[in-house]
Amino acid sequence: MTYPTTDTSTETYRSQGHRRAARARRWVIAGASVVTLGLIAWPVMSYYEIPPFTDKGESVSYGPSGDGKSGDQAGKPADSKTLMPTGPAADFKNEKTMSDGTHVSVVKITGPKSGFTGKVWVWAPKEYSDPKFAKSGFPVLIALPGGPGHDGNYWSVGAFGKDKVSLEGSVTDWYQQGKSKPFLLAMPILNPGPDTNGIYWDGSDIPGQPKMGTWLTEDVPDLMKQNFRTLKSRDGWAFMGSSTGGFVGLKSVLQKPDKFKAVIASGPDIVPDSPLWRGHEKEQRENNPEVLAKQLIDRKGPDVYLAFQYGTKENKKMISDVQKFIATYGNKGPVHTNLNVIENGTHNGETYLRGMGDGSIQWISEHLEGPTPSS
Repeated sequence: MTYPTTDTSTETYRSQGHRRAARARRWVIAGASVVTLGLIAWPVMSYYEIPPFTDKGESVSYGPSGDGKSGDQAGKPADSKTLMPTGPAADFKNEKTMSDGTHVSVVKITGPKSGFTGKVWVWAPKEYSDPKFAKSGFPVLIALPGGPGHDGNYWSVGAFGKDKVSLEGSVTDWYQQGKSKPFLLAMPILNPGPDTNGIYWDGSDIPGQPKMGTWLTEDVPDLMKQNFRTLKSRDGWAFMGSSTGGFVGLKSVLQKPDKFKAVIASGPDIVPDSPLWRGHEKEQRENNPEVLAKQLIDRKGPDVYLAFQYGTKENKKMISDVQKFIATYGNKGPVHTNLNVIENGTHNGETYLRGMGDGSIQWISEHLEGPTPSS
């Protein structure tokens, strides 16, 4: 009987080839699975800030700063209104990267004038890196929280309402809609400690206490001037704040109208009422918006622009106090006021951002300057 001849080397080669192909397919499937799982896990791990899926904590630079001694190293300004960064540059660390690539960053500083050590969150709009504004100063909006305001500032990384609206994203949208200036945002700590037993500092230099008024009106603006292109005059400086932060912004503009021109005060207190004022009635009056408004009217300027807003479902006493202030001091001489009543609004950031977009941000923007594009 004749048997067919078998080429064992060929069969072995084919068998090995099949095994290699099978292994390759398994590796492809495994690799694809890893990629798929990675794509699924990425937003989750990024949300919970699990390295390497986050850039939180990385250094952030906003461009060249001067050294504060030998003159401006950041280049020649576009016009005489612009103040180029004076330096020294702060060590900003990324807190959050926005969808447009801009960064909310944070730095901890000791204010040279107040002696207080605290955090300041900052944000620059995309326009800040636009070549046509490269030599122009930008207006600054100092955003103050309510509540404790000690271990954070909810405007810095807050996402409000079901649509997760942020202050930074809102400023971007409002500018694109022609409602707002492209503000630089400074978002500092408001209080030096927690509001235990109803203690708060009214953003003021209360005798014997940390100098929070100096921190907010001197050290925080100086930080912005050192690191960003700003405007030399008060026409590029404003506050916004809610609740206690609204009071502090209102008081600061009335107290230092040579430095600040406008404020958006949302659901604000009207008078300083911290228990820490006890025994310091003279200094308390010097930080009272009612007293300050009357003094400004009596000396006939400079002009300030006070945008009030509150929700229809807010505290009735606060609403009454705001209405009384406007009736007594509003639109008399240099004190210009605007009131935005937010239908069904309550005491929260979502309500106040909605109100800002409905008119308040446009009203103060019309009275502020910058930036100026290059010719």
